[in-house]
Amino acid sequence: MQALQFTATGSLDHLRLVDLPRPVPAEGELLVRVEAAGLNPSDVKNVLGRFPYTTLPRVPGRDFAGVVEQGPAEWVGRPVWGTGRGPGFTRDGAHARYLAVPAGGVAVKPQALSFVQAASLGVPYTTAWDAVERCVVAAGTTFLVLGAKGAVGSAALALAKVRGARVLAAVRRPEQAQALRDQGFEVLLLLLAAPEQLAAQVQAIWPGGAEVIFDTTGFWLPAAVSALAPFGRVGIIAAPADGMVAFPALALYRKGGVLVGVNSLLYDTVQCAAMLRQFGADFDRGVLPVPQHIRAVPLGNALGQYRAVEAGSSEKVVLVP
Repeated sequence: MQALQFTATGSLDHLRLVDLPRPVPAEGELLVRVEAAGLNPSDVKNVLGRFPYTTLPRVPGRDFAGVVEQGPAEWVGRPVWGTGRGPGFTRDGAHARYLAVPAGGVAVKPQALSFVQAASLGVPYTTAWDAVERCVVAAGTTFLVLGAKGAVGSAALALAKVRGARVLAAVRRPEQAQALRDQGFEVLLLLLAAPEQLAAQVQAIWPGGAEVIFDTTGFWLPAAVSALAPFGRVGIIAAPADGMVAFPALALYRKGGVLVGVNSLLYDTVQCAAMLRQFGADFDRGVLPVPQHIRAVPLGNALGQYRAVEAGSSEKVVLVP
């Protein structure tokens, strides 16, 4: 079968398009014919060596959608989707024609989503789901998303809206702000040169601050604390390159605030499948937006897409065997 594989880390030069034997599913596993596989920044970082627990040689790729070809009879022939820790890191992943995965590590694909659309959502939506769950976003919660135009930020807005939260989207560029307003969201334009003004901007909309702030950028954490309501929660999924930030701990504890680290790689495929089942039903109910503007690229052309992501591209790409 056609697959991407890397045998060393540190450079994308180690990633190759190769022909590998079709995986043989073990007892309790499924063989999935991959119809589409998402390309995420973490896939690129994996080849670059950012995940020390990755074993080699390895086929990368976390997010997938496809059809079960082998396994327990109740699964054979069913369209499924999945994501989670394991594929691409400690076992071969989805950037291949076939993938072996634990039987509990898939969910039935929503009928409202194509294979390409489903494959684009795994990491962004499970990350956002974890954030809104653990930050306790519920009906009426004032919820601010910093970096709301990214894949995770967009997913968080959608999931919070379904829960009945009062949602505020924050972005840096006017064209991003207009696109979000066109979708019906209230928008705050971030001032990159003056992050200390974030609190005043938020309080002009919500006196007292936001109950939950989700920083998807890694830049706004100190300012987010100042914009937080008493007993509020701040969720983070990113940090500066060196992992360090000057943090206003005094302000956080005086507000009774909570800092929540969100990392989708803490969840294996079985745990992620449980998440997919929960919000997947909302796509079929028509209350979550079907993703648009996805570029489907043949797996044979994937190396160039990996390099584009390394160079900073935020375009959502799905690889199609």
